[in-house]
Amino acid sequence: MKAIANGIGQFYQRIGDGPPLVLIHALGLSHRLWDELVPRLAGVCQVVTYDVRGHGQSDVPPGPYSMADFAEDLVGLLDALGIESAHLAGISMGGMIAQEFVLTWPQRVRSLFLADTTSEYHQEARRQLAERARIAEERGMRPLVEPTLDRWFTRDFRLAEPGEVERIRAMLEAANPQGYAASCRAIAEAEWTERLVGVMTPTMVLVGAEDRSTPPEMALKIHEYVPGSRYEIIPATAHLTCVARPDEFANLVLATVRSAEPGEPAETTELDVLPEKSEEPEEL
Repeated sequence: MKAIANGIGQFYQRIGDGPPLVLIHALGLSHRLWDELVPRLAGVCQVVTYDVRGHGQSDVPPGPYSMADFAEDLVGLLDALGIESAHLAGISMGGMIAQEFVLTWPQRVRSLFLADTTSEYHQEARRQLAERARIAEERGMRPLVEPTLDRWFTRDFRLAEPGEVERIRAMLEAANPQGYAASCRAIAEAEWTERLVGVMTPTMVLVGAEDRSTPPEMALKIHEYVPGSRYEIIPATAHLTCVARPDEFANLVLATVRSAEPGEPAETTELDVLPEKSEEPEEL
């Protein structure tokens, strides 16, 4: 379905009953990223998935975009759906949108789940994002697909689950180059690490141990700045932890939701792992 929110048409799906949970996808993908997660979550939550502006079946307004635009789109969508407050779970770019949202409308966020994301990029990463935006505009998405899949999945996962890799490949190949480029430039400008000390929302920060795009150091920085947040590493996974380990990912999302809902005890897991030191991200 589509809703007009913040002046653009936004595609969304809503399924299940319970506290509202919004899932926010990564750069170049769509709401279909969450296909394996929704059935695991909809028995507990009212799950809302949507296509971020410039992506999927949502409108592709001309750039430039900003993180504020993405957050305003989401608040407009929640208003259109009659949702006063929701749990937010975002991965990669989606986690950045969730951070912008909670910093702007903290009263509308019940809990925050930030997966494989960052609160700021260093200069080299920003240069890489600018280059990817240029390639998308000049040559389309095809040159970007294979390098992206190589970063997003471990070699073992690509060999073991070719069907899942092809599912993500199809989304990347179908991405709108203009929307992708405008989004690259928007996320490159994000920088709010020090503001995270004011986040009082129950928060979990998750990262794959082999994530080269937003490595554990980036996730750890968010955790260190968000008071009372929980930090988890999933071993032997790269950037798209929700695809590589959907059961663990879903269980941690639900534990975060339950920790913030009155009368709902949070479930514990055995995924706490101390981070190993890694280098700066090789590529985004």
